[in-house]
Amino acid sequence: MRYVEPIRETDWLEEFINYFKENNMRDYVMFMVGIHTGLRISDILLLKKKDVLGTHIMLFEKKTGKQKRFIIPRPLKKILDDYIKDLRNTDYLFKSQKTTSSGKQKPIDRTRAYRILQEAAIAIGYPEPIGTHSMRKTFGYNFYSKYKEVASLMKIFNHNKETTTLFYIGVGQDDLDEKIAGLYR
Repeated sequence: MRYVEPIRETDWLEEFINYFKENNMRDYVMFMVGIHTGLRISDILLLKKKDVLGTHIMLFEKKTGKQKRFIIPRPLKKILDDYIKDLRNTDYLFKSQKTTSSGKQKPIDRTRAYRILQEAAIAIGYPEPIGTHSMRKTFGYNFYSKYKEVASLMKIFNHNKETTTLFYIGVGQDDLDEKIAGLYR
């Protein structure tokens, strides 16, 4: 698996948002959920309308099995409310065109989510490696940039060590880049 970084620059983040908004509402909402919640893609793709009707999302993380409850930020809530108005409560938010052998609806899979991000990055000329973890890392990077507080972010990500969280969101890389760039000034 390739290592990916968060989308650090606001201009690039806006480019992604605008691209998705103009091209595919499902993909736009998936991206917005990713950058506003810090959920893993495996949890995002399993969300159904009934999961986002209230002020909070409650789920059991697929990877850890731990229960997670978190608020839906106001800007995301508006996006979700507009998006889900024509869905049934049991509909997946991110429907695939594929169905099960019995004809039941399926969500898109991780591979498709990855390709969606890759296609967007190519279309807008994004120069950094990107993947599904980029959304989660972008959330973490922005959270840390605003609050400079690792403990809450560790709890959100279910990490056990501060160093793991800081490495994951790319803060260590920023520090190294800054020091190396300033070495011969």
